[in-house]
Amino acid sequence: MSFLDILHLALRNLRQAKLRAILTTMGVIVGVAVIVTMMSFGLGLQSNMLARFKALDLFNEIQVFGRGLSNLAGLDRGGRRDEGERGGRRRGAPTRILDDAGIKEIAAINGVAYVEPSVNFGSYVRANGKLLTQTVGGANIPNASTRFQNFAAGQMISSPAADEAVVSERFIRDFGYAKPSDAVGQTLELLAPPSDKKDKDEPEEEETPNFFGIPLDDPGLDESSGDLEVKKFRIAGVLSTEIKEGAGQGGLRGMMPGAGIYLPLQMAHQWTIRHRGPMSQVELALARASGNLSEGQTEGYDRAVVRVEDPVQLTEVRQKITELGFSSFSIVDEIDQIRTVFLIIDSVLGLLGGISLLVASFGIANTMIMSILERTREIGIMKAIGAEDREIKLIFFVEAAVIGVVGGVVGVLVAWGIDGLANRLAYRFILKPQGASFIDFFSMPIYLSLGAILFALIVSILAALYPASRAARIDPVRALRHD
Repeated sequence: MSFLDILHLALRNLRQAKLRAILTTMGVIVGVAVIVTMMSFGLGLQSNMLARFKALDLFNEIQVFGRGLSNLAGLDRGGRRDEGERGGRRRGAPTRILDDAGIKEIAAINGVAYVEPSVNFGSYVRANGKLLTQTVGGANIPNASTRFQNFAAGQMISSPAADEAVVSERFIRDFGYAKPSDAVGQTLELLAPPSDKKDKDEPEEEETPNFFGIPLDDPGLDESSGDLEVKKFRIAGVLSTEIKEGAGQGGLRGMMPGAGIYLPLQMAHQWTIRHRGPMSQVELALARASGNLSEGQTEGYDRAVVRVEDPVQLTEVRQKITELGFSSFSIVDEIDQIRTVFLIIDSVLGLLGGISLLVASFGIANTMIMSILERTREIGIMKAIGAEDREIKLIFFVEAAVIGVVGGVVGVLVAWGIDGLANRLAYRFILKPQGASFIDFFSMPIYLSLGAILFALIVSILAALYPASRAARIDPVRALRHD
């Protein structure tokens, strides 16, 4: 018999038992739909995460670390990760201070677009009749970072020496401005204790009542006191830092730590030196006492953000940064680990879906066995007139293959429909009420669809191995006597 004859017989046999064939095919459809839906969800999570990293501009940037003040003081962190490293670990251990000279050396590396030292500190801030604590950061002027390219109102700070600041949209909300444009041109004030030490001839103030060094009465920041240093800045612009649509929505662009207020870099750096906190003062004293920091030497910056011109150059740039004596971190360090985690997730989801297809394979085997019992006489006649065992087996394999292919194709279409419906429901009831834009939680690449259909075909043929072998072993003499 030719293959077309075998195909014709297989389709005829399936048509004669329509209900059984349909129910068996539905088992395959459910199995394939579950596999594709679950694996497309896992792939969608991975795709969305990588798309978010890209939207947040993380693949082009490196965080560089030098010997910070705590390191110079001899502080043992016990393997803990610093904040701002986005959950990753640094490559290498820094051997030198990240000062202005080091920044210039890094900027001179081939492939580096710019270097942005990171300066962040907390401060009392007074603006629009309110007094709040805010995180203040420093920014190079002019600045090529993607974070400082989009403004809700106003513009970037005009010069490195200008007493100007740019603020975030959250700052506008916290200080009660009706809209971003209302804040432009207004004044904000940074408040701090006086940095100059009192004259030794001045009488000492009465000691505050305390209990083993713990003040019994802590009045907080007294604005009425004349012993406050106030620095005024004009608000030049309001940054549109928060991404409101797409994969990066809700995040901040770049690896620079977020802040509510940005000042010119040197002003911010001088402010942190002039108004050290108690812990910083202890670290500075320990660093000088240990000889790691000479009397006239400054501690530089804790970290800096380096942007490369092309992500392809990132590895080479990091190698040169390490050779200069600095440690570094890039989100690329975590990609392999993240992919391994998602591979495990996808495998588990696929395994769970595969169980349903395994159950469907028992249905296929049962259908084929029932078909043998019903067609024993027909098989005997075929063998009596010259049909070979191979051809008998092939008929059952083709029947199973038809069930597998039809079930696989329909199962993929059902999974595609489920994915689309789940996306719409998630947007309607979860994302939209929160003001978020539409996100596709599922990813169904062509290889997943074709792989699911092929897998269904293979499972179906494997399920038909025993029934086909049993049909081929039927004795034609006994089969002809079969009622």
